[in-house]
Amino acid sequence: MTSPTCCVPPSSSLPPIRTLLTVPPSTIKAALHNLQALYCPLRLPTSLGKSRVSELAQADSGYASEDEVDSQSAAANAESTLTALRADEFEKAFAVRWLTSLIGRAEELDLDDEEERSQIVDDAAFVLGSFSDHAAGDEADESLTRDFSFPIHDKGIATSKTVDVQLNDAPLSDTDHTDVGLQSWGASIVFSSLMCEDPLRFGLTSLPPSANIIELGAGTGLVSLTLAKLLPTISNSAFHISATDYHPTVLQNLQRNIATNFPTQSQTSTVCPITTQLLDWSTPPPDLASTAHMLFAADVVYAPEHASWLRDCAAHLLLPDGIFWLIVTVRKVGKFEGIPDTAEAAFLNEEELPRKEGKRLRIVDRFVLDKKRGIGRGDENCYMVFKILWV
Repeated sequence: MTSPTCCVPPSSSLPPIRTLLTVPPSTIKAALHNLQALYCPLRLPTSLGKSRVSELAQADSGYASEDEVDSQSAAANAESTLTALRADEFEKAFAVRWLTSLIGRAEELDLDDEEERSQIVDDAAFVLGSFSDHAAGDEADESLTRDFSFPIHDKGIATSKTVDVQLNDAPLSDTDHTDVGLQSWGASIVFSSLMCEDPLRFGLTSLPPSANIIELGAGTGLVSLTLAKLLPTISNSAFHISATDYHPTVLQNLQRNIATNFPTQSQTSTVCPITTQLLDWSTPPPDLASTAHMLFAADVVYAPEHASWLRDCAAHLLLPDGIFWLIVTVRKVGKFEGIPDTAEAAFLNEEELPRKEGKRLRIVDRFVLDKKRGIGRGDENCYMVFKILWV
């Protein structure tokens, strides 16, 4: 019996990144299974199955003596070698780079089954999450740094100015690898680009003095950071942005991203225009009632109850003359299929619509943003943008 590939260092067993678009899907899935068996053997996803656990337990390591005949000694030898391999920082960094490249190019994989594509992305994210769980080193964090540059347009004409944002897309932090707030998703990228391209369309050129802007489910903070860098170039009005989220780990990464883009400058009195805040949509604090001139939320609805909580939270926060921009990702396959319908449905029942000063919170406009090649996950088809007002 030959040794399973999971006992071989990732640097010598994973298919080269340049071949990801040409190797058979079975090769990619086998590589993911091997990484899962190596780095997270105690919490393998259902897609891996118990057979791989048995193989791993029986595996003869490439570093173990082939002359070993005592089964107990051989098992101890194999486990010792696996422990050393798991602790190898170079191999972990190599695996992180490979997994990140796979997720980034998932849309381009030659697959007809979108559910299969989604499963590959989920399995890759699962392994990345295990690295974060075990406090991956700085090399792994640096490999996930992303730089964005959005051209700024003035009255529809491109200028020489750009909004430049650097983000740390941290490996997923919990055993629940769907903790999406640590990643920058397609909706926030496409929408941030459009805000810079057409700020007038979103009312950004006519904000009231000392405008208060709140982002709900800010995640890595791309939308908030884009606004913080865009607004001073198109308006002289003062403003403040509050980037909110529910997960403490997400907020910690968000604070890191804000510090990266707005470093402390001891020689100036410049105040960072963004602060962070923990916010539970189901119980928004009383002191935030009717304080927001503008709300943003991008790709934050993943269940019907999310849409209702989000609507009621927005009603609590939004001033009577405020605007709420909600961006929902359209997925036509997988467990999140139909989510845009739940978001829209939350604003259709007249009896459930929140009221304020004789007005109801309604969707007054909607339009579609096309998915851009190389941006977002493979299961993303397009993005629906809703403009929501008190009317």
